[in-house]
Amino acid sequence: MAVIPKRTKHRCVHRLPYDGKAKGNTELHFGTYGLMAMEGAWITDRQIEAARVAMTRYMKRGGKIWINIFPHLSLTKKPLETRQGKGKGSHDAWVAVVKEGKIMFEIAEVEEAVAREAFRLAMHKLPVKCKFVMKDGESND
Repeated sequence: MAVIPKRTKHRCVHRLPYDGKAKGNTELHFGTYGLMAMEGAWITDRQIEAARVAMTRYMKRGGKIWINIFPHLSLTKKPLETRQGKGKGSHDAWVAVVKEGKIMFEIAEVEEAVAREAFRLAMHKLPVKCKFVMKDGESND
């Protein structure tokens, strides 16, 4: 299932930076456990979906999962061996801009060991270093 916006105002937009710290969504809101990004990156819709599938498969459809990132940014790419000029390239992928400190996924209604393993599997699908966080305090992973 592709995670893309239903509609956008413009077809091709400027690229947004992912350096710096996240302004919002740096604390747990819905779940008991969370997966926090320790560095900035663009995360594609395919990577988000792969992480979601990995978590739900391990939890055997138990518990609840919240995905706090959405791929709003459209990245473009020009074909190989194309000369410069002739406008911007065509659409290539949808990405979510994730900055350092942002909580990307949250889990509730499962044990801590299950949540840790589910997030460990999800981390392997993501291009950023991540940290496991809990509601009451933080614990490094």
